[in-house]
Amino acid sequence: MPAPWQRAAKLRALLVPAQSFYRDFRCRRLVRRYWVYMLRCSDGSLYTGFTVDLPRRLASHRSGRGSKYTRSRLPVALAYSERAPTLSMALKRENEIKKLSRSRKLLLCAERAANQGHFGFIPAKREGARIATH
Repeated sequence: MPAPWQRAAKLRALLVPAQSFYRDFRCRRLVRRYWVYMLRCSDGSLYTGFTVDLPRRLASHRSGRGSKYTRSRLPVALAYSERAPTLSMALKRENEIKKLSRSRKLLLCAERAANQGHFGFIPAKREGARIATH
């Protein structure tokens, strides 16, 4: 019979989608994934946030249930995303991004778009790839 805290952990794991966890083979346990993301709103503004489940959070923003800020600025598009290993690092990174100027945020989005695929997966480096800064 598992201990009560083990049963509670299993129940919590059932409530959170599987893609929000990854298996850490060093300690043989499931570890939660955190995402820091930036959305480009219809009025051209940028919204920064963090989440555990990026596709679900994007869907909630797009349906108008994500946040008060994006609710009145639909449609929204994902402009930037990155993984964070812990909750505290995700919150720190979100705060760092929010403190950046608009031009630095746009440069961050352009650099990431030139160097990665969708949802934070970075492909092999391409030679001769340049970032256009308009």
